Amino acid sequence: MAKEREQKKLLFGLIRNYSAELKLLLTTLFLLCSVATFLQFIPSRFSISASDLRVCISRVSQVVTLTPPSTSNSFISHLTTTTTTLSPPPPPPQENTTQNGILKRVFNPYGSASYSFITMGAYRGGVNTFAIIGISSKPLHLYSKPTYECKWEQTNKPNETTKPLSTVGYKILPDWGYGRVYTVVVVNCTFSEHVNTDNKGGKLVLFASTSGGGDRNFNITDKFEVLTEQPGTLDLSVFTSKPKYDYLYCGSSLYGNLNPQRVREWIAYHVKFFGPRSHFVIHDAGGVHEKVLEVLKPWMDLGYVTLQDIRDQERFDGYYHNQFMVVNDCLHRYKFMAKWMFFFDVDEYIYVPPKSTIKTVLDSLEEYNQFTIEQMPMISKVCHSDDYGKTYRKWGFEKLVYKDVKKGIRRDRKYAVQPRSLFATGVHMSQNLEGKTTHKTEGKIKYFHYHGTIAERRESCKMFVNSKQITYDKNPYELDTTMRDIAGVIKKFELKMIGSSLQKTRQ
Repeated sequence: MAKEREQKKLLFGLIRNYSAELKLLLTTLFLLCSVATFLQFIPSRFSISASDLRVCISRVSQVVTLTPPSTSNSFISHLTTTTTTLSPPPPPPQENTTQNGILKRVFNPYGSASYSFITMGAYRGGVNTFAIIGISSKPLHLYSKPTYECKWEQTNKPNETTKPLSTVGYKILPDWGYGRVYTVVVVNCTFSEHVNTDNKGGKLVLFASTSGGGDRNFNITDKFEVLTEQPGTLDLSVFTSKPKYDYLYCGSSLYGNLNPQRVREWIAYHVKFFGPRSHFVIHDAGGVHEKVLEVLKPWMDLGYVTLQDIRDQERFDGYYHNQFMVVNDCLHRYKFMAKWMFFFDVDEYIYVPPKSTIKTVLDSLEEYNQFTIEQMPMISKVCHSDDYGKTYRKWGFEKLVYKDVKKGIRRDRKYAVQPRSLFATGVHMSQNLEGKTTHKTEGKIKYFHYHGTIAERRESCKMFVNSKQITYDKNPYELDTTMRDIAGVIKKFELKMIGSSLQKTRQ
């Protein structure tokens, strides 16, 4: 009995302590039951749709503000501020019927499909000219006519005013229509008078206007700083003095799981080939992993290689990891630092005949501001039987010795330029330059192309043959030991330059 009384006291205590909550629960249940009963008497044509619920929910919305920074050598496109508001936005225009009985439909735009302009770099091209390199919405340029205006604003002392200089920006689209969401744009700003020659400093500002592209009711203009020159920092002698390098390599975007041994071979060969007055600019779009960096680092320490991290460009959907933008940035960034600039890939090896040097060949081509280079395609799966069982000790260009000799095929060519004559460039040649171009370089210079080997981290040799001529996959090949014969010289050169640190490098 005592136990029952104790349980009753506990039950009544709980009811007293939670009486308010119980009342709320019972009231809610009563209201729900009432609504359910009421709905049975409503006509079936009345309903609450999912879209009605979404309209109610959308009253609480997020507003994102775009505020691009003003820097000269960085991508301009950052989401910087996110705020939340509980106040409802103004309702969109509604459909209505006109006096003539016509239903007026409404189109409500939201968001943004792509950026108007994304800069990679801006550089001086002389005393009165600049180049701005970036990417822009491809549909904007394909179906509209966006315009650019350049303005130079001088740095003024207190109580000093100077009228800004303005000029129309001339745009160049150098990617031959290969762009995707974004296409490459080089904006040339040439002013009618010298700019900042008094070295007071200033900044270059770009006005990018859509000219009705995207929405014909609006001409949206974005203004942003692309280059700043601090007082006293402009060195005009750069534009007339002898360049620092004779030869400079501008590499395309490196991406994927690259083979460090192939990169090792490529850089050692070309440092030997071009000599001490050469430099190599490598662009890492995700391909320079730890092992690749290990083979580049000794050459970086010696001053032969500059490695640039461009992985952030992967955010923007351009052609082939934005390689057209990358090579144009390299052109203008190093334009006055080299006599000749070369454009080719890391599975390609430039070669000149034994009685020539790269200097004698280029001296013979001095009258041309651009020349293209003939390709020697090498098969990347078939090796000579002499190397059977020894391929792991052989370098790639040492064991891949069969050349494609199929006739009647137009093969891609690579090229070199005297960069001071260029306004923009491409992957296989430039179409925006002053001066002459020649393609008649056969017998003077060529390149061996080991397609696909740079991205393969397994043994390349899949078949061994003992013949001077073979047919593989219906293509004719001939034995060519040109590169094999100089492999020993390159290995000794590497050992002399950087020691034995890379001797244990593997694929």
